[in-house]
Amino acid sequence: MKKIEFDVVIIGYGPVSRMLSVILGQQGHSVTVLERHAYAYPLPRAVCMDHEIHRAIQAHGCADTFATFGAPSPRYQWMNQDWKTLLDIDWTVDSISGGPEAYFFYQPSLEAALDTKVRSFKNVNVLLQHEAKSFTHTDDGVVVNVVNNETGAGFELHGRYLIGADGANSAVRNSLGIAWNDRGFQADWLVVDVLLNDGVKLDIPSAGQYCNPERPTTFVPSGIKDGRPLRRWEIMRLPDESRESLDDTDYVWSLLERWVKRDQAELVRHAVYTFRSLVAESWSQGRVFLVGDAAHTMPPFMGQGMCSGIRDAVNLGWRLDMVLRGHCDTALLDDYEIERKPHITDIIDTSVYLGEIVCVADKDLASKRDQAFFDGTFPRMAAFPHLKEGTLSSVGTDWVGRLAPHADVCKAGVSGRMDTLLGTGFTLLLKNADAAARVDDQALELLKLLGGHVVYLSDSTDSSNNAIEDISGKLTRFFDDTGFSSLVVRPDFYIFGAAKESNELSLLLGQLRSALKVHQPVSLKPSAEPRARAAS
Repeated sequence: MKKIEFDVVIIGYGPVSRMLSVILGQQGHSVTVLERHAYAYPLPRAVCMDHEIHRAIQAHGCADTFATFGAPSPRYQWMNQDWKTLLDIDWTVDSISGGPEAYFFYQPSLEAALDTKVRSFKNVNVLLQHEAKSFTHTDDGVVVNVVNNETGAGFELHGRYLIGADGANSAVRNSLGIAWNDRGFQADWLVVDVLLNDGVKLDIPSAGQYCNPERPTTFVPSGIKDGRPLRRWEIMRLPDESRESLDDTDYVWSLLERWVKRDQAELVRHAVYTFRSLVAESWSQGRVFLVGDAAHTMPPFMGQGMCSGIRDAVNLGWRLDMVLRGHCDTALLDDYEIERKPHITDIIDTSVYLGEIVCVADKDLASKRDQAFFDGTFPRMAAFPHLKEGTLSSVGTDWVGRLAPHADVCKAGVSGRMDTLLGTGFTLLLKNADAAARVDDQALELLKLLGGHVVYLSDSTDSSNNAIEDISGKLTRFFDDTGFSSLVVRPDFYIFGAAKESNELSLLLGQLRSALKVHQPVSLKPSAEPRARAAS
């Protein structure tokens, strides 16, 4: 049996796998992806992404066509059966990442954009109709036994690391014997997508939850297909309904009748899903890691299912890059679960909280729920979580583990998004040229080793390659409001740490070296071309 070697083997080829493939491909690592099906799933599933995920796909060059299949989110309103507001979540406000808090999109087009990027890398190999039948650990990696489902031919792949991105029914997770931790939510919902006919405008709120005990219902935009808007309804199965009844097309249209008529739209798909709240007990074993739905599933009420999977890909991707290059010890990979598991657990718990608001089919309980909202006694929704432990500075500031601010800047006469102009990698962002002048040579060498960037805020008259002009003033306001003179930002845009004085910065960068488990810079694999903008 033929044996072929790669840096990383990924099982599954959904959006999370594609994002991880892009990240590793950009950094020059050899990747093979195994997908047992012959083609991508052609129908929409996820419909919402937040600003962080939109920022990630932009930074990695996958958002050029986004406007053709996605759009900014409207307000997300939760209303009772009398259309009185219970919750009003404003996703239209400017986010820390720049742009609105959230977007709605058509998933098949997003996956196509990611696939185009993946296939632009000669070092990434996607094998459709190829199934991983088993895998075993070796001293230096994982051997995967693969079968071509079309021909029946078998062969072996050897990867230094194996990633299970194969969904909620993950064969990788099951093979490792990893159990679920159930957070206690389960409900059946009918999910319906329709494509509106040309010129149709529906007289309904743009996005919301109709918390009517007679028929709890979600209604949201679901992107754009061929220039036409899509809409999604999610309708809770009532106790006296069978799952089978919700498969009937005529019955589905009868449920949609109050919202949209048959002559106004085309039914794209409908399916019944059981929403669960599950977290894998462990996210790795040896050199095998779980990402996306293989590691966690949640109710959709926060729109965070796919978002959380892509966060996994970005978080694990930069760690694998550092380890595969020889920059950092393999212990850096341990922080993947340390960071992501508590974060996703908090998100799932908030999704369950929201689910318990809408999934009320009893009129008396719904009335009590409504009154609790109106008199202010209903428990408040938790704030969106940040990272609390892992590859983070121990120097105390509330901004550690939160997303760094992002804005449009001008660098060397070119204007654009800061992430795009700088490229991916660690960034030392400084308030001004004076702060930059106090950065010592050892700090610069560390950033150069990591393929990072050192930049400072200036104006259009500064011709230094390390100067950026803060076009909107957003970054300047951040430094003024916090009192920081410098930020160390990770490749996933999270703040490793911040400093107010130059002596604090030296301590901070020493902590960065320690937290990353950085090897001494001897015979290290050089940074890939996308990181050529190293500190100098």
